Amino acid sequence: MDLLLRGEARFEDGKELLVDDASLLLGGSSSITAFNVSMLGARTGFVGWVGEDVFGRYVRERLVAAGVDVTHLRTAGRAKSGITIWATNDRQKAGLTYAGTIALLRGVDVTSAYLRKARHLHVGAYFLQTRLHAGAAALFRRARKLGLTTSLDCNWDPAGKWESNIRAVLKETDLFFPNEDEALALTGRASVKEAAEELARLARVVVVKRGRKGALVWSKLGYAEVKARPVKAVDTTGAGDSFDAGFLEAYLRGEDLLACARSGVKAGARAVSKVGGTTAFENLRRAGRSGGGRGRG
Repeated sequence: MDLLLRGEARFEDGKELLVDDASLLLGGSSSITAFNVSMLGARTGFVGWVGEDVFGRYVRERLVAAGVDVTHLRTAGRAKSGITIWATNDRQKAGLTYAGTIALLRGVDVTSAYLRKARHLHVGAYFLQTRLHAGAAALFRRARKLGLTTSLDCNWDPAGKWESNIRAVLKETDLFFPNEDEALALTGRASVKEAAEELARLARVVVVKRGRKGALVWSKLGYAEVKARPVKAVDTTGAGDSFDAGFLEAYLRGEDLLACARSGVKAGARAVSKVGGTTAFENLRRAGRSGGGRGRG
């Protein structure tokens, strides 16, 4: 879950202060991507864990409402569902995350039988999924042997180590979606172009998300930059995950990498026009955007 608090108040010891607005919404990198890619029209399934609590029930309900298959979304009897509290104003944004069930997923939880029904495997919030680190490379190898393409979004590393076996996973990754800060932290490079080039020695395609600067795509064909779309940003929560959704939906339709990146930029711009990572995508199916019978992503 994401709890978004908006206002100018700052923490003061022993005081209760007021904010201007609060929203409780579907959160989680992979959850937001799954919700939005499903609303964009690709058949989507989700593998993960939630707690046996009100947050876990809400997450399940929201994914089902988006048409996401949740037959492999498990409920943990003791652990609590994860939540991030975001505090924002017009200038700054900061978050506090309780990982909870986010950290429970293991590679063996993603069964080969379920993978055989899909064409693509995406993993988000890699650095938060601590139990996945040891088996993630093997999971991606297994998926690729079954004929799937793979993608990874690492998100920020709260431990600040930028390792956790990620380089072994990237060697089995077709599409890597770091943002600019993450790409620089992973490589120690001074420029995003140098960072993308280095990461592309591991992953087959590196797509660096740059917010207002658009995106940079690096592959064996070289690199290209895609400009951002002009948009009045209301809230940036889930913008990167929405970019992933837009890119992947186009990728599954067989579009070239530049077209996929433009689709990602468009989805990211849509996301920031509303509060929360999925709000701007909720009415897409009513508008006739469903893709019908394409294979599950």
